[in-house]
Order: sequence, then structure tokens, then C-alpha cells
Amino acid sequence: MKKSKRILVSGVFVSALAFSAACDSDIDPDSVDEGDLDGGAETDDSETDDDTDDTDDTEEATGDGAALQIGTGSTGGTYYALGAEMANVISDNAEGITVNSVTTGASLENIARIEQGELDLGMTVHIPALDAIDGVGDFEQPGPQEDFGYMGYIYPETNQIAVAADSGIETIADLEGMTVNIGPPNSASQAASLLILEAYGLEEGDYEALEEGFGDGADMLQDGNIDATFGLLGLPAENIEELASQIDVDLLSISDEALDTIEEDSAYERIVIPAGTYEFQDEDVNAIAAYAVLIGSMSNWMKTLATK
Repeated sequence: MKKSKRILVSGVFVSALAFSAACDSDIDPDSVDEGDLDGGAETDDSETDDDTDDTDDTEEATGDGAALQIGTGSTGGTYYALGAEMANVISDNAEGITVNSVTTGASLENIARIEQGELDLGMTVHIPALDAIDGVGDFEQPGPQEDFGYMGYIYPETNQIAVAADSGIETIADLEGMTVNIGPPNSASQAASLLILEAYGLEEGDYEALEEGFGDGADMLQDGNIDATFGLLGLPAENIEELASQIDVDLLSISDEALDTIEEDSAYERIVIPAGTYEFQDEDVNAIAAYAVLIGSMSNWMKTLATK
């Protein structure tokens, strides 16, 4: 299906600053996990870096500046950390503009809250963003979302499925009857997890699903409380490396047949996680990937500021 595209060309100044955040900060988007598309703890919609209340999203800052809100992800994930750094870089470099980072459920929630006027900027995966524009998938109801525009590419995200090496789980099909962390509600991580499981014929009820960020999922896997945890993550993912330092870990590979189904049904692309990406990884692992992008409101502050 041909996807409609909409480019907010005048948002280049924000894209450049966001890229600067990824390149110049201590946070490397390819070496931390998203959670995201969203790892980490339970969502807290009201939390920001400086404890600023985000209930008035177009609140004017002191003087002539404008206070903007950027939706990130769940605590501990890539979106949470990188979004906070992006907010700092934009605030420090864009004269008269202050950006506050807001903890959210990531991709889908960020799109919805921009549409509702609660956020000005947001991080998301490109696939739900395209679905939102077309009013399909998770956005079939309430329909096409028309108040956001693409502002820039951030980094690629790869779905990774971690299990304990001594679990006896060798394939994704083995997750039937198991306890599986599929990612936070309204996150691209969860959407990708369900897509993969469905490609193996595993539907709701065939496994016990938990909806936690990847960081919490890794902790539960380490403690033996779950059997597998999914996440859209950078490569290599810091949370997986930390998990592997505590227990022996394996990554599950997606079969060619399942990959064919996923590519036919979605815009995800197959990708190979090369052997040696992690110290414990002896073989290539087949996975799917999407892309993290920055989006912004077409109304309120962004429509005015992006044209300055």
C-alpha cells in the first residue's frame, strides 16, 4: 500500500539540533536501548526532566520565550534519555525557546498527544507515523491524524528478543504458554512484538503477556519471573549487555517464513544482527527494524516557530 507523506520542511532547525544531541552528547542512540521503541519503567505521563507540569503545553516561558513539550518514552529507554538530551540541546541553542521532556508511553502516545494539543514535539517510529497519516492500523479509529509533520530522522531501531540461555527456548514458536514481556502499552515495541508473535500463529491467550519497558523486562528475566522480553532497541543495546553480565542470554531469531509474512503485512524491514554484536552472540540473528523519527505539531507553537 502506498503511504502518504508529509514533510515539514521548515523544521530543519529542530532536526539539526536533534542530530547534534545524538552526535555530541554522551548518549549514543546506537548503543542504548529504546524501549521503545521503549524500554524502562512504568509510564508516568506527568514527569518531566525539571518536574515542570505539562498540563499547559503552550505556556509562555519567562520573557519572550516559548515552553515546548517533547514526548519521549518510558523511564530508562532510549527515547527517555535521548529525548531529554534533545530538549537540553534545543533549549541551549535555539534562542528564546525552552523545551521540556515529558515521559510517555512512546510512539503511539506521542502521536496522539500531539494531535490532541498536549505535546509540541515527539519521538516515534516511522511506521505508526505513516499509519497515523493514513488512518490505518492503530489509527483506523479515530482516523487520519492531521496535526503533525515529519521533522527529521533520528536512528534505526531493531526488535530484539532476549531469553535465558538455559531456558530451553530455541525458537519464537516455543513461547506458546510462556510469560512474555511485549513492551509498554501504546508503544511501537509492543506493536512489533505482537506482529512477530502473530507471524508464528501466536495470538492473545496463547501466552501470558506483560506490558513493561525493556529495562523492567530484563530485570524480570534475570530474576526468572518471565521467559522472554521483546524490545525495539539500538544496536548494541546497553540493557541487553547489562543483562548478559548477570545471566547467560540468547537472542531469538525470526524465521524466513515469518519474516516474509511480516514484510507482507507491514512496513518493517528484515535486518541481520551480525554475530559478535554482543559478546555472547556466536551466530547471526534475523530480526526486523524500523526507524525513529522526530515529529512536531503543525499548529500552535510549531507552525509559527518552525518558519522563523
